[in-house]
Amino acid sequence: METSEMEEKMEVEVIQNSMENISIFPCHHEEEAAVAGPPHEALFVVLTYLPLYELLAMSEVCKSLRHTVNNDVLQWLVVQGPLNWRLSDEILVKLSSKMNGKITTLGLISCVKITDSALLQVVRNNPLINTLHIPGCIGLSPEGIIKAVEILSKQNKTLKSLQLAGIYSIKKEHLETLHSHLKLNSSDPQNQNQPLLYHEYRNSSSHLPASDRQIDVEMCPRCNQVRVVFECAKVLCNIKDKKSKWFRECKGCCVCIPRCAQCGGCMDYLEQEETACMDILCSECWLHLPKCDFCNKPYCKRHALQQTVSPGSSGFLCDVCQDVSQDFYVIG
Repeated sequence: METSEMEEKMEVEVIQNSMENISIFPCHHEEEAAVAGPPHEALFVVLTYLPLYELLAMSEVCKSLRHTVNNDVLQWLVVQGPLNWRLSDEILVKLSSKMNGKITTLGLISCVKITDSALLQVVRNNPLINTLHIPGCIGLSPEGIIKAVEILSKQNKTLKSLQLAGIYSIKKEHLETLHSHLKLNSSDPQNQNQPLLYHEYRNSSSHLPASDRQIDVEMCPRCNQVRVVFECAKVLCNIKDKKSKWFRECKGCCVCIPRCAQCGGCMDYLEQEETACMDILCSECWLHLPKCDFCNKPYCKRHALQQTVSPGSSGFLCDVCQDVSQDFYVIG
């Protein structure tokens, strides 16, 4: 137990020092500067859109990029894996202070250690924030989120995008308050959320909804909880004529209605098929995907790159079967 606590303390110290110096990688740029030319100008534009980890990596490419990262005021602060679970309140405040109040996009993806105190401090010091993405930040309270949105709404008129998926403490009354600060009227057709399909949402590399939503969560019509709500991708399910025998009311969150990871369609529980990546597929999608040579399970599109080519075969092995086969040969 003591060893685990000591390792965690050392990791925190390392990440704190790294972020303060904007460096987490061994410095080789001084040795390579003599043989390498200056970076293309387009790279300096790309820097403003990189998540924190990639930004730190780019700072070690050469002196020019390092100088830009250290001294230029960037407007995009996005923290996701692998740094998100180590990001603390203190580190976030120090890091945001380097932006000199110019942050316009703040993305904290599953940063579980961040609390209301740090979020509100960053928001107060950066009145230009118009995009606030804090999905999975379970250390935040509904009251803290509402206060942050209220501050930004007053300072910057209104937020363009707010993401709260995975924060399950938000209730109906909290959502209504957020709508009032965002100046959203659910009865106004212009403010109705655009249809969101499950497979498009989860396959997005940037965790952005595949629509122009101002807020990503709403009341699920089935469980009455505040969650991301999906429409069905099946054509027959979208027929609006309730007198039709094909009509099915299958709008809801992924907890209430299981959906295929490949096509986004709703499924009956008996229709669910297993995959090698632990996602679920409908029978039709399962039949059309290549299967592992050993366990006969496919990967969904999102995890297809995890396939390992099977020796002496045109097929592949999944991760689990690959490990089993290696253990077999070692024992043999």
